[in-house]
Amino acid sequence: MVWLLRKCAKCGKYTLRKDECPYCGGKVRVPHPPKFSPEDKYLKYRMALKRRVSTE
Repeated sequence: MVWLLRKCAKCGKYTLRKDECPYCGGKVRVPHPPKFSPEDKYLKYRMALKRRVSTE
């Protein structure tokens, strides 16, 4: 499934553009969380990144 809605990381506004925010020019990202799976292959990598970001 393709997500059409994007959210600006800088100002927090929603847009349909994929390259940059039309309001402030910031980077946009997909606001939807990843699909949950009990057999998550990348859990240890995401948790390590989360720990590293929270300590900085």
